[in-house]
Amino acid sequence: MKLKRTNHKIIAGALLMALAVALGAMGAHAFEKTLSVKNLATFKTGVEYHMLHAFGLIFLGIMDKVFSDRFRIESTLFVLGIILFSFNCYIYALTEIKVFALLIPVGGVTFIMGWLSLGLRFFKISRKNSALE
Repeated sequence: MKLKRTNHKIIAGALLMALAVALGAMGAHAFEKTLSVKNLATFKTGVEYHMLHAFGLIFLGIMDKVFSDRFRIESTLFVLGIILFSFNCYIYALTEIKVFALLIPVGGVTFIMGWLSLGLRFFKISRKNSALE
């Protein structure tokens, strides 16, 4: 019997999605009256990007199975992006400490690099598949 490898991307993505939903609920209910409109918007932006890229991890885990590939670079960039972008949005919105605001664009660039890497990988996969036909 062949053991299937555990797909850590799907597990991590699901856990990060749960965290994003919990943080989104906190933003909508607990912080709605305590944060300024600007800070609440920053917090919500962090939640949106957190959720989108957690779902992206789940997608990458499924693509691992479909293409027998690992998508390690892309998944690492998505996780780093969540940490650098979303978590810094949360911290900045709650504390207004400027250093966290300065790190947010680094997370954005990390997300962009992850998506570009994914596009390039699929381009290579499609070229390889068309060469085999």
